[in-house]
Amino acid sequence: MSSHKPSLLEAETPPDPSAHGPFAALRRVLPSGEVIRFLLVGGSNTLISLGLYSGFVILFGYLLPHHGKPLIADIAQIVSKPLAITVAFLCYKHFVFRTKGNYLKEWLKCFAVYGISTPAELIILPLATKAFLVPALTHPYAPFLAGIVNSVIIACYSYFAHKKFSFKR
Repeated sequence: MSSHKPSLLEAETPPDPSAHGPFAALRRVLPSGEVIRFLLVGGSNTLISLGLYSGFVILFGYLLPHHGKPLIADIAQIVSKPLAITVAFLCYKHFVFRTKGNYLKEWLKCFAVYGISTPAELIILPLATKAFLVPALTHPYAPFLAGIVNSVIIACYSYFAHKKFSFKR
């Protein structure tokens, strides 16, 4: 039985502060570089997604002028979503999670992640649109503001879903 006695240098070295504490588990789950890349790519994806959504809100507002804004918000989301998912997939694959190969498999997984969130969006968007229709100040921008609220909620969900499912290594 050998008894290893720590040297003076070993005994004085403090433990790694990131290994323990209230945020240690969070630090292990959120590698800093990956999270920063996700936020940067996610921000640009959000702008692209909101741009597509807003463009379709405007288009359907002209094409369907006698339909309510909550319905137009849902239609715009349904039409813009596949385009936005494809752009997000390519950005996440190449810049955030940096996976190789498996294009079709990961693309389909991205659609599954966002497909799971679609029912929530179809509830969030009309409810948020109706809420923004109440104050006169936000009335003209209601579907656009609802789109922003929806994007923030879905971004939080999507990071973990993509990390643990779509681009799992």
